[in-house]
Amino acid sequence: MDIRNKISAFTKELNQHNYNYYVLDTPTISDYEFDLKLKELEALEKQYPEFALSDSPTQRVGGAITKNFKTVEHKTRMYSLDNSYSFDDLVEWQTRIHKTLGHVPSGYTCELKYDGASISITYKDGVLLQAVTRGDGTQGDDVTANIRTIKSVPLKLTGQYPALFDIRGEIVLPLAGFNKMNKELIEKGETPYSNPRNTASGSLKLQDSAEVAKRPLDCLLYNVVGDSLPFNTQMESLEHARDWGFKVPSISKVVSSIEEVFQFIEYWDKHRSELAYETDGVVIKVNDLLDQQELGYTAKAPRWAIAYKFKAEQVETTLESISYQVGRTGAITPVANLQAVQLAGSIVRRASLHNADQIAKLDIRVNDKVFVEKGGEIIPKIVGVNFEARSSSSTKTIYITHCPECDTALKRTIGEAQHYCPNHQYCPPQIAGRIQHFISRKALDIQGLGEETVVLLCKNHLVNNYADLYELTLDKVLPLERMAQKSAENLLSGIQESKQVPFERVLFGLGIRFVGETVAKKLALHYKNIDALSHAGFLDLIQVDEIGERIAQSVIDFFSSDTNIQIIQRLKLYGVQMAVKEKPSTIVSDSLAGKIFVVSGVFSQMTRDQIKQAIEDNGGKNGSSISSKTDFVIAGEKMGPAKLEKANKLGISILTEQQFIDMIK
Repeated sequence: MDIRNKISAFTKELNQHNYNYYVLDTPTISDYEFDLKLKELEALEKQYPEFALSDSPTQRVGGAITKNFKTVEHKTRMYSLDNSYSFDDLVEWQTRIHKTLGHVPSGYTCELKYDGASISITYKDGVLLQAVTRGDGTQGDDVTANIRTIKSVPLKLTGQYPALFDIRGEIVLPLAGFNKMNKELIEKGETPYSNPRNTASGSLKLQDSAEVAKRPLDCLLYNVVGDSLPFNTQMESLEHARDWGFKVPSISKVVSSIEEVFQFIEYWDKHRSELAYETDGVVIKVNDLLDQQELGYTAKAPRWAIAYKFKAEQVETTLESISYQVGRTGAITPVANLQAVQLAGSIVRRASLHNADQIAKLDIRVNDKVFVEKGGEIIPKIVGVNFEARSSSSTKTIYITHCPECDTALKRTIGEAQHYCPNHQYCPPQIAGRIQHFISRKALDIQGLGEETVVLLCKNHLVNNYADLYELTLDKVLPLERMAQKSAENLLSGIQESKQVPFERVLFGLGIRFVGETVAKKLALHYKNIDALSHAGFLDLIQVDEIGERIAQSVIDFFSSDTNIQIIQRLKLYGVQMAVKEKPSTIVSDSLAGKIFVVSGVFSQMTRDQIKQAIEDNGGKNGSSISSKTDFVIAGEKMGPAKLEKANKLGISILTEQQFIDMIK
């Protein structure tokens, strides 16, 4: 056998052994035998590098260094899931689905919700092309070098697969591997990791992929995204993915009724402790992919899927004291300082008490024995008090009346739960909080500038608002505590680079109350620039999709402040993006201008996405659901009868695919 064929045969054999061990969990040779064969392959590749293959198992040892992870836009958005905590929630979800579709779905898939870091991996012609973290759902970080080290992720696929597709899943750290890592850290006298999920997530952002390769990470896949996919149901997609070489949990099951969904949840709620991985719930999906298309998405989540979260773990500990935090908007948040306790994989020392009403409702007092759980198994909260253990000398908690930072008398607006410090311009935590929000990852994402550095800049009177950041110079920041030359240069470089951040993220970073990521995008796309938005009236604002009265009034209040206007003018002068960068126009005509279309069903000449793009290319708008504002419904085969009935009832014109094509000609 010649060298090229020998290397090829070795690669194929070792990849099969990797698949048997890491995916099928049925090894056919010992670790010792595998290591000997791997070393032999490494020696051959070193001697004859021209014959080494891209999917060689030697590529998984890592070695690539990534100092800055490139931001990549997802071709197809990665949505989050709506959560449910009771069977009643699931019944309501099912009712909404039946109403929208006009029929009962043929089945639901039940899949365990593994607690890890979400990932989207792109394959082209069967070869791993790119791996991107979830990020904010529209864009994430390119972590390809690190993902290639995970042995359950195939570098090259087997069987018949689409030419180009994305597959989504969770990067997880098995409990056995996590415990082994912590044991080794403790033996070295180092601090152990808090929980598998955070450790898995942090591993993806390690700069040295060789370090990632040392960690026993695993990848569990659950969703395939792409055009012209060779299956019709969610379960078929999982089976195909398994055939292509992916690790897909075999626990997933198709059921025909909501009662069977309940049975699946009840079984795994009792048996989840037997699993090799942490899991915090069950994801239920409509199995039929055409039904999924009909149901579509809300602004944040698919309508065809929902996550049922298992009841949170609960522990009892002592409330040692209550402190009060001041947020960037002036909102006061009471915080319980607890006797340290282990809860759901991490040590908990603090928990939110939310507001004065919550403290009064639960009658929470210092030195009480309290019950703590993690809301959604993430944020600790106090859910009750052990009154039997309460001391007879206990006294009621009196909520503070003045700001703990600037001593300004607190205010509370009628109808709102929280107290506020009205001293927005001079209260130190509010000043720092606004700047910290401005530099955060989902806003300006200023590299080299963290929350602690912001506090340091504020204390040294170098910044009083986020516009001041753009006046910082090397001679100003170098004298700061723990600020070296390189750190100072990185900070200033990060500030300069933030001038290229798109307008919608800048708008989010301004910290307008109630204007989150999604609302900021809506406003940016509608008004195009900061000047148009700043002059928008109340009635104009509430006409924008998803903008209600509360948000509209908050936007008006923000731009009514002379201080805010001055800061915005300065940001414009410094070159921060205050207008949407228009993408090259795909508009070919304005024949559909002012018309709103809803696309429903299956089509033969064009895909749904192509039809929607054609609508926008000809000046029209796509609607998410049929309403009195809808002008046309483009109806394909298998259109939901409920939608058809609603369109007819409202007197909306219904077009066939061919009629639409003729319309745009």
